[in-house]
Amino acid sequence: MTELDLPTELLEKILSQLTLRDNIRASAVCRRWNAVATSVRVADKAPWLMVPPPHKSGDLYEFYDPSQHQSYFLEFPELRGSRFSYTKDGWLLMYNHNTNCVFFFCPYTRELIKLPKLGLPCHIAAFSASPKCPSCVIFTLEDVSRTVVAISTCRPGATQWTTVTYQNQHQFPSCIWNKIVFCRDIFCCLNRNGFLGVYNPEKGTWVVHPTDHPPNFLKNSYSHIWLRGKFMAEHNGDIFLIHTSGKNPVVFKLDETNKVWVEMENLGGTTIFVNFLCSHVRTDLLGLMRNSVYFPRVLFDGQPCVSYSFDDGRYYPLNQSHDLKRQRPFDSIWIEAPEDLSTFSESCCPPDKSNDEEDN
Repeated sequence: MTELDLPTELLEKILSQLTLRDNIRASAVCRRWNAVATSVRVADKAPWLMVPPPHKSGDLYEFYDPSQHQSYFLEFPELRGSRFSYTKDGWLLMYNHNTNCVFFFCPYTRELIKLPKLGLPCHIAAFSASPKCPSCVIFTLEDVSRTVVAISTCRPGATQWTTVTYQNQHQFPSCIWNKIVFCRDIFCCLNRNGFLGVYNPEKGTWVVHPTDHPPNFLKNSYSHIWLRGKFMAEHNGDIFLIHTSGKNPVVFKLDETNKVWVEMENLGGTTIFVNFLCSHVRTDLLGLMRNSVYFPRVLFDGQPCVSYSFDDGRYYPLNQSHDLKRQRPFDSIWIEAPEDLSTFSESCCPPDKSNDEEDN
């Protein structure tokens, strides 16, 4: 008996362990392998883009599925007066700047988890895992002076935040333009100067590392317009940096040993969904979405998002604005797709966009 004659149950078990790329390769072996590989093939779901009501009017939020080019709508009066801060595992971290209140919200179940009132303003924040997970910790960062930062942390169920100040060897100005990811049990924060701050929530340590800046990283680094085109993402222990200051986006991966950003000529089938607040990475998407970077729409017109294909070397659609430096900071956020569409009421109709569609 050869490997081509393996029992079906054993073949299913083997092929079900493969990545999407290897599964597709295995399906080309023969007709029988193709049938088995297809039956056990599992692909990632693309995240959905969640967009608040335009100009903060009303309670109707849009959910855009980029894989189907379809929008869905839900009303959330409980989010009135709050803005997005971060998202992970299908949960939103919301912030109300009028009350300094921070809370978790799951839009698909409408479950809301309150947190203690934050003593400091919350310009940037992140969390490590679902608030249902015992390891969940919320992280915020504010600069006290040029060389001192105040880090506040909290866990769901706690009665207050813990705030500790740290002295930096290097200047680490904190602002809404800084980017945060949670990677390998630590929070990594990239500031506008290109320094990478690393916070270990278990040890309570904070260290700032100079990194070898990508080309033109510091060009106009104090310009808020330029900083809007910089994004950071994490996946399986790797940290990615996406730049859109040039004609086409450029993606770098962090060499953690040498603290050097290495340019990626090809994404290897990876898809990155970037956003001002929180970016997502998918490695097992099907079809034309692979090897691309997806961006939220820049203004309240046209397509909800645009994409850049590294295979084709161009943006889609061509007639949309691709100036990511015009992006408004809190106008959208990527969130995990729902398990099913039963959450969305058929009676909840979107605004009339017929005129916009005719114009486009």
